[in-house]
Amino acid sequence: HRRWMAALPMTLEPAPGVLAFHGSPTDDLQYLMHTVEPSGARPATVAEVQDRVGDVTAYRLLLCGHTHLAGAMRLPGGPLVVNPGSVGWPAYVGDVPHSHEMAAGTPHARYAVIDDASGDWEADFRQVDYPWAAAAAFAEGFGRPDVARALRTGLN
Repeated sequence: HRRWMAALPMTLEPAPGVLAFHGSPTDDLQYLMHTVEPSGARPATVAEVQDRVGDVTAYRLLLCGHTHLAGAMRLPGGPLVVNPGSVGWPAYVGDVPHSHEMAAGTPHARYAVIDDASGDWEADFRQVDYPWAAAAAFAEGFGRPDVARALRTGLN
């Protein structure tokens, strides 16, 4: 499984004008829409996001993830950037480049419906119930009380 995952491309173009990736187009582990400072994580500025994505003039929609937090940002004269959130891990603690927390604040599974029916890409963010208590019990069974708390509460 690890070899298969390592062989996957950094980016994917699922449709014309759409670029999908995990962190940023060039770094799988870089947050795109958040910046981590010694005091913790904060929303990234437009300038920070533009610097991280580089030249994306060929795209009208960028799909990212990694932070597990839902959000969108339209770059000036450029694409809509969308992170749909997380379906099953709404909060975690990171330590690179500094200690920080990412937390949705709710255990709901999150996703986004994205369409261009208006002539430009738009994202509709949604959240749904799922059996998070059962998922939390499963995590506890694997010795992960931290994940169990995140699954039950959406907090760390």
